Amino acid sequence: MTLNSILPALLGGALLGLSAAALLLFTGRIAGISGIVASLLNKGSLSGPWQLWFAGGMLLGGGLAVLAGVPLPTVAVPLPVAVIAGVLVGIGSRMANGCTSGHGICGIGRLSLRSIVATAVFMLCAVITATLIH
Repeated sequence: MTLNSILPALLGGALLGLSAAALLLFTGRIAGISGIVASLLNKGSLSGPWQLWFAGGMLLGGGLAVLAGVPLPTVAVPLPVAVIAGVLVGIGSRMANGCTSGHGICGIGRLSLRSIVATAVFMLCAVITATLIH
């Protein structure tokens, strides 16, 4: 690990925390990405234009990173496997009433016991999966 590999992670984490805190401060809403995406897919559940702005900002940020020459991670997984994994993550997020951003970033920051337990389960499953695959 070098300072050059740590700084982008620190900056990214700080920006995530800042955006989650700003959303909570200005709208009273939690920055749970699965909930935001679900509300965008179910237009009747939109609570305001902030959800469109938030999702658009995530897409714009990724696009700007690519234009700035930030290297994209390489994934050695076939597309069908990635699609199935994404669907399963989406189903799991809905079953857990939130995703890693909602529980891990926002919930733990609010000292929510439910979020602390959910994040511990997310991380345990990730460690087990990574160990089995690699």
